[in-house]
Amino acid sequence: METITMGNTATKDRVRTPFFHHPYVVAAVFLLPFLIVFGVFRIWAVANAVVMSFQEMEGIGVARWTGFDNYVRLLSDATFITALKNTAFYTAGTLLILIPLPLVLAAVLRSSLVARASAFRSTIFLPVLTSLVVVGVVFSLLLATNGLLNSFLGLFGVPPLRWLEARNLAVPAMIIMAVWRWTGINVIYFTTGLANIPRDMYESAAVDGAGAIRKFWNISVPLSKPIILFVTVLTIFGGMQLFVEPFILWGTGGGPGQGGLSVVVYLYRTAFTSFQLGYASAIGVVLALIIVTLSLVVLKVFGFFKRD
Repeated sequence: METITMGNTATKDRVRTPFFHHPYVVAAVFLLPFLIVFGVFRIWAVANAVVMSFQEMEGIGVARWTGFDNYVRLLSDATFITALKNTAFYTAGTLLILIPLPLVLAAVLRSSLVARASAFRSTIFLPVLTSLVVVGVVFSLLLATNGLLNSFLGLFGVPPLRWLEARNLAVPAMIIMAVWRWTGINVIYFTTGLANIPRDMYESAAVDGAGAIRKFWNISVPLSKPIILFVTVLTIFGGMQLFVEPFILWGTGGGPGQGGLSVVVYLYRTAFTSFQLGYASAIGVVLALIIVTLSLVVLKVFGFFKRD
């Protein structure tokens, strides 16, 4: 019996699992490329930007430690304040339009009121896939003084508006562009959320005499709360990181009277035109803190941190 036991032990030793066949080793091997890229381009980059924000750097050269001077400078920088106001106005405008409008469209497409709803969803999703160069050309023509939008408004007696030339119309012009570009993807998000709501709930509400509006307000909206939260946070991220719309309409100039200047465009201009890398890093750090704060406030309002 002892011989048999010793033989079994020796056999187990010989068939021991190879090192690279262990589940945790396999997982580590597959995760390692992502961890390296994330560490270099995220963690190290963010940490380096924070360090640079406390320095004065004129181009790629010797840096001089200045403490909180860059942040103190931000408080009195009128251009930064203007860019922050424009960005906040744009973010608020997109939130007021790109949340309720796609949700209503998604509910309509989920109902039996629209034939071939899938084709309609695909059509309104196409702007997301459109080249930025094409978008810039199209909206430069659309928003021109004699463009299609003013021609349409003229049918209702509205005089031509200088969308790309008036300071107070720069942000509304970008909001129009954002609504055209991002409504489709938000409709897809909300359609996915509405698809998870059981049909039985709508049928029971119909038996109780509820109409389409009551069913939408009392069933669709409350049960779509997680998707609404998700889209709201994404919209805040996109709004505060506004760059594409003003860049393709006005470049880095900020539009008429700085009316289209966003925080990210100002950061880009400060870093790569003025080569003030330390000050640009301070702008980026402040913007990141604002985004994190707004996101936490939204999560708090939606009850994300509440225990069930």
